[in-house]
Amino acid sequence: MNITGKTILITGGGSGIGLETARLFAQQGNTIIITGRNREKLERAAATIGNAAYYSCDVTSEADVLQLKDAITNRFGKLDILMNNAGLAYLHNLSNTTDSYAYAAGEITTNYLSTIRLISLFLPLLQQQQQSAIINISSIAAFTPAFSLPTYSASKAALHAYTQSLRYSLGLVSQVKVFEVMPSLVDTEFARDIPTTNKLSALEVAEAIIQGVKDDVYEMHVGETEQLYQHFFSNSTQAFQVLNHIG
Repeated sequence: MNITGKTILITGGGSGIGLETARLFAQQGNTIIITGRNREKLERAAATIGNAAYYSCDVTSEADVLQLKDAITNRFGKLDILMNNAGLAYLHNLSNTTDSYAYAAGEITTNYLSTIRLISLFLPLLQQQQQSAIINISSIAAFTPAFSLPTYSASKAALHAYTQSLRYSLGLVSQVKVFEVMPSLVDTEFARDIPTTNKLSALEVAEAIIQGVKDDVYEMHVGETEQLYQHFFSNSTQAFQVLNHIG
């Protein structure tokens, strides 16, 4: 896919994977729009990207995303790429917490339901372009759950199933390409409390996204995900043990 001269919206663009991808897309001659909940953080991020617009937006708020859609439509008049990167994760053990429902509700709303709403709202704009794309940031945990992130893993499994269906459905009727990025653990703010030495950098994931979109790789297995993917289809129990360092 051509990735030059596009108008690109990235949620959760104030840091981590979103920010690094925004920088790389900007270097390709694209118009970048980033969103997040913290306006000051977005302002600092936009300054490092260069010519980037930013909007304070909570993706779980219907009012916020409706305002975002109106703002982008009125200011830019088009959208070529929507990257759903905003995410939420809670570390917890299902055997000793009473907060699993609250954690799951927040993760499902942020990681899955808000993505569906954003796509539904922006799809008409995307379909007006000769070539456009949706990029959903998923996870290695979409294949097999991370023991310490059980409800987060479930939310990413839901996103994976939805993304596959969306890719097939849009492929029948439009030129909207649907990408899913499935990295192994990334060195971001929420992952700093997870003890492992094999974390990807946000830049590594961003570079994989840029190359994958260029090459039309619709399901990107970044880092250790490809190895786990093979385990998953040959032996799901072994995949769980490998991911969680059991046995």
